[in-house]
Amino acid sequence: MEYVVAAVILLVVLLAGAVGLVVPRMRRRELPPSSTGGDTTTLERPSAAEPGVQTPPLVVPAEVDEGLPPLIEQAPPAAPTLDRPEPTAGRMVRLRARLSRSQNVFGKGLLSVLSRDHLDEDAWEEIEDSLISADVGVEATQAIVARLRERVRVLGSRTVSDVRQQLAEELVAALEPEMDRTLKTTPHDGRPAVMLVVGVNGAGKTTTCGKIGRVLIADGRSVLFGAADTFRAAAADQIQTWGERVGAETVRGPEGGDPASVAFDAVKRGIETGIDTVIIDTAGRLQNKVGLMDELGKVKRVVEKHGPVDETLLILDATTGQNGLEQARVFTEVVDVTGVVLTKLDGTAKGGIVIAVQRKLGIPVKLVGLGEGPDDLAPFEPAAFVEALLGSAA
Repeated sequence: MEYVVAAVILLVVLLAGAVGLVVPRMRRRELPPSSTGGDTTTLERPSAAEPGVQTPPLVVPAEVDEGLPPLIEQAPPAAPTLDRPEPTAGRMVRLRARLSRSQNVFGKGLLSVLSRDHLDEDAWEEIEDSLISADVGVEATQAIVARLRERVRVLGSRTVSDVRQQLAEELVAALEPEMDRTLKTTPHDGRPAVMLVVGVNGAGKTTTCGKIGRVLIADGRSVLFGAADTFRAAAADQIQTWGERVGAETVRGPEGGDPASVAFDAVKRGIETGIDTVIIDTAGRLQNKVGLMDELGKVKRVVEKHGPVDETLLILDATTGQNGLEQARVFTEVVDVTGVVLTKLDGTAKGGIVIAVQRKLGIPVKLVGLGEGPDDLAPFEPAAFVEALLGSAA
């Protein structure tokens, strides 16, 4: 009997536990969705103690951005720092030492001959050879030496310093210092001055365009570049970089596009923005002379719809020596070259090419490049150049 009572009690306990598990689950109901809309989060409340009583959902408002400033203030982006080119006044004097180093062999060779007690025929021939080896040119050398010999004979010069001074004067005279070497960069008639830059690729043409821009900016001019060498994508990128350094705008076109169109747009933009000088870089391919002539001729004609071209500069590599004269002739047949820029004079002992260029072409050398630095381009000064060419007499 005791076993029966124990079994009944155990059965009752099990039934009670089962009911306790089922009833709460039956009472739990899904909470209705929120009717508030928007970005809210609904949390489920526990069931109320009273059966049949519906508990409202707990609504948590979405986080609102009140526009508060960040904990760490972000500094505004810094404006790009522009280069400040060196003033052009006295550049040739400052760069003279660099030229003197490259002409050291030439200067010392001449001075060693001039220091002899007696200048015989052999000595004069050595002087001629030195000048010719410096790319002065045969005709120019013969004329210079003939005048120098006459001066030494008439004046009875005996000291090295006297003869050196007389040679320096003859070299300066051969450079025709009276030639107009000013750059025509002054705006006029409501439009900018237009400078066309020509020369073979590899002579440093595009780089020189950038340096010329710096020269003008250093002298207070405003500049705009026209990247009309559309056959080399690197040329447009390069000149744009030069412009960005000094705050100058660059007008460029699609790669392989019409150079004349780019040149026209550059001058038009210069007129619209009131720029002082527009510098137009052109292609320099010499493989097809007729093609080059047609191309440059078209560029000039199109640009002149705005007005005449004020300056056409020919870029020559001084290291090419006499070979550069043939290149120069090709360009002078195509366009009216008004001045020459000799680059890489610091890398050659053939500085006499300046004399040869002027004598053969009748065109003044206006600027010379004496290094790879951005401001290593100087207005050409005949006297300072000759002093550097000859070196010290000491």
